[in-house]
This record gives sequence, C-alpha cells and structure tokens, in this order.
Amino acid sequence: MGYDFSLSAGRAALLVVDLQRGFCDRKVSEALGFASSDHFWYRVDDLVLPNAGKLIKAAREAGVEVIYTVIEALTEDGRDRSLDHKRSDFLIPKGSPGGEVMAQVAPQGDEIVIPKTASGIFNATNIEYILRNLGVERLCVFGVYSHQCVESAVRDASDRGFLVTLVPDACAAKSEEQEATTAEGMKAYARVATTVEVLKELGAKGASAA
Repeated sequence: MGYDFSLSAGRAALLVVDLQRGFCDRKVSEALGFASSDHFWYRVDDLVLPNAGKLIKAAREAGVEVIYTVIEALTEDGRDRSLDHKRSDFLIPKGSPGGEVMAQVAPQGDEIVIPKTASGIFNATNIEYILRNLGVERLCVFGVYSHQCVESAVRDASDRGFLVTLVPDACAAKSEEQEATTAEGMKAYARVATTVEVLKELGAKGASAA
C-alpha cells in the first residue's frame, strides 16, 4: 500500500528543529556551557544552515507552513523546565539570546515558534493540536541534534499518524556516526530524502544545483 508523503500547501508543514543561537551560534552556545564538536560546527555552518535556508524559502514560495521549535523556558528562572533539564542544569531563559532562531533561517511574518524544555516536541508541547488545527498531515523535519530532538520529533510524529519526511543533510550531530545512525534508523518511521529531492518536490527553481 502506497502513501502520499508529498509536501503540498494546506496539508504539509516544515518543522525546523532547534536551529537557534543556543546551539548553532558558537559564542552563545559556549557561554551557556553547551559544548559541541568541531564536526558539528563545520556541518552547521557549511551544510545545515544553507540547506535549511533553501528548504524554508522553497516552502514559503510553495505555500507550505513553516513551524519552528526552540529550546527555551517559559520563565526566566526555568522553573517550568522538564526534570531532565533541571537535573542536567541546562537552562535557556525566556527571552534570552540562546532561544533566538538563527538569523539565516529566522521566522517571517506570523510563522509559528514553539518553545520546549524537552527533547520531544510532541510530548512537551501542544504541537499536535496546532498541526491538526492547521490541517497538516505531512511533516518535513530537520535541524539539530540529529540523534536527539530531531529523532524524537520524527518518531513521535509517525506514532501519531503524520507522514514524515526526514532531511538528513539539513541535520547535524556531534559525529558522522550519530548522523548516519539517525538517517538509517529513521527509515522505519519516515521517508528519508535529500535537500535537493525535497526542493524539487516543492517546485523550487534551481533545485538541482542546491
């Protein structure tokens, strides 16, 4: 039985996972004590942000909803954080620079940004309610970290009946091994496609050169 994963206006959305300064701006991330690897920084700067920018632009032009998740507390002191974030002493306070989406891929107009304080956006927020209200049946997911928040979003969306497309070359982790494991493992939950393939589906001009 075949399933229609196509990203069409009114039925699909891009889910941009945690492409925020707290993780993708090296200076801000290190100030928060969130250490990463040289591989991660190279991949974010040279691959993830450029590919994410192309995907977001194409989605907007195609009329496909763009939704962002960021890790950010609802309070300044983080009292609303998940137990996991409290135990690990990890806090991005409400309204702080760490919670800002990277400028290269920043929201436009009234695009939705959903804060969370756990890996799983579906477990930690009302995103499913929002998606149902929007009429969304299909999700295109990418961001950071591949093996943590991105995987959680893919698995949970699939379990809730959404048809999910994962774009591995718009994702990053601390190592190539983690990225490869996610790309392979998520084939059980999602269609796995490249940025170029998704751009072609969205009808982006010059997609073959992306």
